[in-house]
Amino acid sequence: MSNWTDYLASLDARFPLDEAAHAGEVGRVLTVDELAAGFVAPVTDLGLIAVAGEDAARFLHSQLTNDVEHLGAGEARLAGFCTPKGRLQATFLMWRDAAGTVWLQLPRAIQAPLQKRLSMFVMRSKARLRDASEEDAVAAVIGVGGAAGEAALRAQGLDLPAAPMATTAGERGTVIRLSDAFGAPRYLWLGAVEDARALLPALAQGLAPGGNAAWQLAAIHAGVPQVTAPTQEQFVPQMINLELLGGVNFKKGCYPGQEIVARSQYLGKLKRRTALARVGDAAARAGDEVYSPADPEQPCGMVVNAAPNGLGGADMLVEMKLAALEEEVRLGSASGAPLRFLALPYPLDALEL
Repeated sequence: MSNWTDYLASLDARFPLDEAAHAGEVGRVLTVDELAAGFVAPVTDLGLIAVAGEDAARFLHSQLTNDVEHLGAGEARLAGFCTPKGRLQATFLMWRDAAGTVWLQLPRAIQAPLQKRLSMFVMRSKARLRDASEEDAVAAVIGVGGAAGEAALRAQGLDLPAAPMATTAGERGTVIRLSDAFGAPRYLWLGAVEDARALLPALAQGLAPGGNAAWQLAAIHAGVPQVTAPTQEQFVPQMINLELLGGVNFKKGCYPGQEIVARSQYLGKLKRRTALARVGDAAARAGDEVYSPADPEQPCGMVVNAAPNGLGGADMLVEMKLAALEEEVRLGSASGAPLRFLALPYPLDALEL
């Protein structure tokens, strides 16, 4: 158990454990309305790979779906790591610091095998990959969002990025502004546990306290997918809208699966996207299949991410046939709980692939 997790466990007075939340959650399950008003969430289920060395950016540029060589300090981007068949093994939030180190954030549960696999391709490149999840300067991660989130962070004297997918770094940590959710900015703060010890309770004075599920729910409503263990090698990037979010660069050159990804964009026949949905089943999980009663024997899609919504059910990102959006769709089987589709913050275009 990490120092950050140990610290969170000590906050039982301010962040009581909720039996309805996922194991290890801190804080109660928040509703979408509470998230939209303003929330703070200690995030403990994300790991961090640091890639340093003279060839760090060049090496990653040859492996990931996005441009890393031209990623500047102060910028953040999404990216994917594919199999040779173009299927995503992981998705990352990545940024580059002033020293040239590239940071890759991904689910902690899949970090070790992904880091090992990436390391296999370093060969003669002057690049070193290390697990940075517990390093002092980035050991604590706090997510903030909603209408009151920006003002709450500014009240703590933090320098915030002015635009989405930008970063600032200072003595009190790194702040990354992500894509908006609920019409308001989302921020990730990474810093030392000792700084978090003071920052988190101060933010909780004016923001609703949540945990990993709250942060996941906000990402779901931002339409930002995360490949996890149950969905590895299930999707080409376009199936989960990754290129709509700037996570694929079609001009950058070769990387594993590049030909398949490019063919899917320009020459294929794929008509699948990821949609936002709500279901009255709080047990919905990534990897669950969804079905249309019009074709009850074959799944029409798969849950990419799901989080409890505080209303007794779950909100989800669901990869599926776009044609099925006009049909009745159910979770787990053709007789399962029905899905209600919600609006994403960006338009879904049918790929004539």
